Amino acid sequence: QVQLVESGGGLVQPGESLRLSCAAPGSIYDIIAIAWFRPAPGKQRELVATSSSGDSTNYADSVKGRFTISRDSAKNTVYLQMNSLKPEDTAVYYCNAEVYDGIRTYDSWGQGTQVTVSS
Repeated sequence: QVQLVESGGGLVQPGESLRLSCAAPGSIYDIIAIAWFRPAPGKQRELVATSSSGDSTNYADSVKGRFTISRDSAKNTVYLQMNSLKPEDTAVYYCNAEVYDGIRTYDSWGQGTQVTVSS
């Protein structure tokens, strides 16, 4: 099992920004694909953003134009830059990645990081 480590959550006011990080261990050779999720009313979870190793990205309509997913391969870390935050963005954010250690792939999750947007 491979555990991803998330950080960067916090309490901000509407309109402010946060950057979430999701780091894979040094033993991981490649992050093949990654997704960020958050719980949503009436759903198990909402897919917020995805990124594949080909740098293809997709975003939920609710965050398009405000959130940006990126990666630093040298650090085995993926980021979710969240700008113009709204109260409805308040949630625990989870990263999920397919990672490769040079031998096999793993479906890995972060522990979640709380984002609270409130005035």
